[in-house]
Amino acid sequence: MDDSTSRVAPKLLELLVCPLTKGRLHYDAQAGELISERAKLAYPIRDGIPIMLISEAREIKD
Repeated sequence: MDDSTSRVAPKLLELLVCPLTKGRLHYDAQAGELISERAKLAYPIRDGIPIMLISEAREIKD
């Protein structure tokens, strides 16, 4: 994945929370995703825009 398409502004990352749990998100730069450990969901980042829809999130398996 091209780093420029998945990069998110640090200030934006500070404001975003998981829409399901309202908990903190962790940025996975390598995968280009925002990770909610509590919800076990990974939200994609497309063209620098986090897609914060539960229906678009990838489920994280243990």
